[in-house]
Amino acid sequence: MTALPTPARPLVIAHRGNSRVAPQNTLVALEAAWRAGADSIEIDVQLSADGVAVVIHDDTVDATTDGSGAVTDLDLAELRRLDAGSWFSPAYSGQRVPTFTEVTEFLVARRGIDLLLELKGEWDSVGARSVVAAIRSAGLGDRVIVQSFYPGTVAVLAEVAPELRRGLLIADADDTLFDMCTELGVMACNPHGELLRAHPELLGKLHGAGLQVMVWTANEPEEWAALTEAGVDAIITDRPDALRGWLSAQSDWGRSVTESGRLRTST
Repeated sequence: MTALPTPARPLVIAHRGNSRVAPQNTLVALEAAWRAGADSIEIDVQLSADGVAVVIHDDTVDATTDGSGAVTDLDLAELRRLDAGSWFSPAYSGQRVPTFTEVTEFLVARRGIDLLLELKGEWDSVGARSVVAAIRSAGLGDRVIVQSFYPGTVAVLAEVAPELRRGLLIADADDTLFDMCTELGVMACNPHGELLRAHPELLGKLHGAGLQVMVWTANEPEEWAALTEAGVDAIITDRPDALRGWLSAQSDWGRSVTESGRLRTST
């Protein structure tokens, strides 16, 4: 008779910050994620018309600011004039689209939280070097993982910053995936939760290839339970405070029942 093993706790990654309580990809959302005890923050970075790395998810500013137009058509001054908070709640009126440099300053000031950084779309070496330079200048190399859906962007990152940890985001998988991960030298392959549900064998194959698996975007306890039981390395969620609480409750429950001898199985 032996106690059931308790799955290792996955890392909690706050999707675009604590985006259920604050406007996504803003500094206040990052602050809320840090205060919620997230292990890491996931954000999205694009380049403005004048080549400055800014934090925003969509290709346009329409959904998350009071402006309109493509991010790449607006220079930094135009982007900074936009209100990036009122769409979420009047309480956040005046929040701005952050620059990536502001994010590095945030991380320097707040120890104990890391960054999962997605470069949106195809990047060339000039743009990638501007982001890498900010990471290096802030001394954050050991606290950042840089990822993308685009293999070409990941390859550029490997070229300009081989020392940085890299990840590949995937929404589907085929027989070329593992060779691609090897060629790109990534340490993580990060799938959508629906992909793992459709292909549960994929997790074991990724782990067998020596890759970490950070799953996006899981927001409900039943999803957290399945992913934790499966043994994923991290869960990316819009609800980092709720996930931290849920994980703490599972840990306390597992410890208490194991110590009391009620949770047992035969061998």
